[in-house]
Amino acid sequence: MATDVQQEPAPTTNDGELPVVGIDRRRAGLGTVGLAGFLGLWWLAALFQPAYVLPSPAVVAEAAVAEFASGEVFVALGQSIQHWIPGTIIGTTLGVAAGVALGWSSLLDDISSPVVRTLRPVPPLALIGFAIAWFGINHAGAAFIIAVGAFWINFYASYGGVEGVSDDLLDVARSLGVDGDLALIKTVVIPAASPEIMTGIRTGIGRCWMLVVAAEIFGVPGIGRRILRASNNLQVDVVITYILVLSIMFLLVDMAYRAVQKRVLVWR
Repeated sequence: MATDVQQEPAPTTNDGELPVVGIDRRRAGLGTVGLAGFLGLWWLAALFQPAYVLPSPAVVAEAAVAEFASGEVFVALGQSIQHWIPGTIIGTTLGVAAGVALGWSSLLDDISSPVVRTLRPVPPLALIGFAIAWFGINHAGAAFIIAVGAFWINFYASYGGVEGVSDDLLDVARSLGVDGDLALIKTVVIPAASPEIMTGIRTGIGRCWMLVVAAEIFGVPGIGRRILRASNNLQVDVVITYILVLSIMFLLVDMAYRAVQKRVLVWR
């Protein structure tokens, strides 16, 4: 027996447009207007400043073309990646592990609290002397500085996420037969704290790109070193070029991570 199946119309706005499409178009349009306004203000301000103080967007574009054509950008980027990747991975892994452990165990938290509170205020740049003494002026030393910065962000994000896990959730898990610290951490605590943990990882990734410049202050080659060398020669157009390269790299990595994050947290 045939029946008529009526499909519900897709939700629309007052103007009859699909809301998702309308929001996307609106955001894209506003973003374009904002970018155009920023470039316009930049160009206007550059008219009243010498190029070594504030070059115009056109001058920066010329410098960017020259840097890409010469291959300098790719060389510097490859050098920075050699310490950004290991520094980010090591700092993130240790930070998440320590945060989960101390957030779960009050005993470990009490024992390590004085050390954590002593070391936390120390900025990564203050450890450059240790990086040189322990690893030398190389990628390992720069990776150490980056790892320190990534560690604390991930540590506190994981620590807070684990501490925020509901006791009721743990009681339910125990009543269902999940017993032992390791089993609870694996099956309940980490999944429940995963939003905070993954947010910390995302924040740490961005922080590590910022630390690339600082980690190369003491002579390690890369984008940061190229920025410092150009600034010493008053090549502000080149400085802005490499700042934009860092921004683009961060955006690409952040977009990729957000895609992974959405898949992992699809249950939310």
